[in-house]
Amino acid sequence: MSVSYRQPGVVLTDRRFTVPLDHARPTGETIELFAREVVAGDKAHQDLPWLVYLQGGPGFGANRFVGKGGAWLGRALKEFRVLLLDQRGTGHSTPANRQTLPLRGGPAEQADHLAHFRADSIVRDCELIRREVTGGAPWTVLGQSFGGFCTVTYLSTAPEALTAAVVTGGLPSLDAHADDVYRAAYPRIERKVAAHYARYPQDVERARRIADHLLAHDVVLPNGYRLTAEAFQSLGILLGG
Repeated sequence: MSVSYRQPGVVLTDRRFTVPLDHARPTGETIELFAREVVAGDKAHQDLPWLVYLQGGPGFGANRFVGKGGAWLGRALKEFRVLLLDQRGTGHSTPANRQTLPLRGGPAEQADHLAHFRADSIVRDCELIRREVTGGAPWTVLGQSFGGFCTVTYLSTAPEALTAAVVTGGLPSLDAHADDVYRAAYPRIERKVAAHYARYPQDVERARRIADHLLAHDVVLPNGYRLTAEAFQSLGILLGG
């Protein structure tokens, strides 16, 4: 059942789709996907081409814009009906998280389950959704970060389904392993951290104090996530943004 409502300048429709957990077993277990349709208020009844947005991550639901939201959405709404998809396992779609994974069994069973949440499955989800919302007509895909990886997978497996593909990040290398890309980023992050400490020297002792506390105590955030010293260190990537 779809529910439509208005925000300033737009009409939103929350939609849900049922897809196979394993596309190789279409009659087996199913999961639910959530997507928010966004269209400009003055174009709500027009027959517009579709643009599906694939969020970065992996592991994040699509942006929850208010009204026309960020600059890219406002631009897209000039000519498209936009579908903000919560990729499988994220957002309001059937979750795959620390609460649900133990129900699948031990580490091996959990890893097997997570193999169904890669870019190839996300693309096959999009293809089922596309046939339902466009009647089989091709659409445009916009991929951000991990969504860019999904977009390249889309181009590799179902190019006939796409009118255009836009990648704003996450263009995979042709010959480098992911570890090579991360190793190339480490010195850059180190330089950014050094620049931060040079500008804010008081943060040096503060960061050490926080890390020491996390090493000696279990700190659980309001969302249930355990904040470790390693997780605290990962905040350094924001300094490179």
